[in-house]
Amino acid sequence: MEQLWTRFMDFMDPVFSNPDLYWSGFQRSFGLILWATVGSLVLGTLIAACRVSPVAPLRGFGSAYVTVIRNSPLTVVLFFFAFGLPEIGINTSFYVFGISALCIYTAAFVCEAIRAGINSVSAGQAEAARAVGMNFGQSLTSVILPQAFRSTIPPLGSVMIAMFKNSAVVGAFGIGGDLFSVFRSLSSAQGYPPFPVLIGVALGFLAITIPAGIALSVVERKVAIER
Repeated sequence: MEQLWTRFMDFMDPVFSNPDLYWSGFQRSFGLILWATVGSLVLGTLIAACRVSPVAPLRGFGSAYVTVIRNSPLTVVLFFFAFGLPEIGINTSFYVFGISALCIYTAAFVCEAIRAGINSVSAGQAEAARAVGMNFGQSLTSVILPQAFRSTIPPLGSVMIAMFKNSAVVGAFGIGGDLFSVFRSLSSAQGYPPFPVLIGVALGFLAITIPAGIALSVVERKVAIER
């Protein structure tokens, strides 16, 4: 048993010998995920409002956005931001490009989850809001969306977890300092074997996705009780 433990420690030496590097990568990836979560929820809600708007051009814009973005691979969106925008004079760091691309890509899926929630609210709720003099914006923000968000928590949770994992793809584009760059630094630059290094990277992402999944389950149960 002692020999097996010693072999395990030797195998995982790349992880145990570089805790600061992994911690730094974890913080960088967590920050990217945090910004992308907030941005995609805000943008996705706005696009969902466009999709159910009584104004035809806004509905058309929302439908076109979802159709184009949802059917485009994430890597294409990332390539567009990383290499397309600089050609038209828009330059910033790869970190900002990565967050922006992830927000825009995930917002299409957030939009559809919220739109499904809006459609689940009884039409009588909107009619009652209009009967007391509310316009579309007031009835949407004060009556429809608060009810719609409750029914969208399960699909939104799945979208968010998928986005957390997609952040690894963003890291592969070289934003620097994230968990994926830890792999490049240890495996390519320092010559450590890739397998244990990748186990450490995977543990870093699991440290984000598992607590997030538990938190979403708690929120889902709480909302179900309050219904």
